[in-house]
Amino acid sequence: MEKLQTGIYQHYKGGKYELLFVAEQTETKEAMVIYRSLKDNKVWVRPLSNWQEKIEQEGAARDRFIKIEEIEEKDFEHQYKLALADYQNLLKQSVKDKADFAKYALNDFLQELLPVYDHLKMSLSALPDNEKDSAWVKGVEYVLKQFKDLLSNRGVEEIKTVGGNFDHNLMDAIEGKGNKVIKEIMPGYTLNSRVIRAAKVVVGD
Repeated sequence: MEKLQTGIYQHYKGGKYELLFVAEQTETKEAMVIYRSLKDNKVWVRPLSNWQEKIEQEGAARDRFIKIEEIEEKDFEHQYKLALADYQNLLKQSVKDKADFAKYALNDFLQELLPVYDHLKMSLSALPDNEKDSAWVKGVEYVLKQFKDLLSNRGVEEIKTVGGNFDHNLMDAIEGKGNKVIKEIMPGYTLNSRVIRAAKVVVGD
């Protein structure tokens, strides 16, 4: 295949083009020139023989395309490195997006599941002392433990409230003034350290 230097060429009608490379037509093995218009970035292809032929203009023979500017090899290397870096960043972002999706895909399901878990806990906390040792209570406590272990294994943790300092990132104060949490109205939860439901609390001094 005939060698042709890359660079900026001007067509005899005035248009300017960047010669990208010379390729080979798969069927005929004919050398083809691949080039890009500097005006609109459209990519074109034509036979090398047509690219290099002479044309007659105003009674004189001249080249169809005339090279007017070199493109240094280092420019191509720089562009290649930039393109490669962009591609690698795209791959990293794609992996991160997939990981985030897998990590937080449970959120909608948990919004429906957690109230059931809360109601089970509330049902036990309201029991009179004489029923706390009954067999059915022990059964519910065992179910609650399984519930808690399952949620924990999926990255769900209950927000600690009563006795600690109020944290506006994790809690909503629905009553009182102060920096201490004195009562929990509704538990809150995080999923892989992201709040999926803020705890409803009462604060005081």
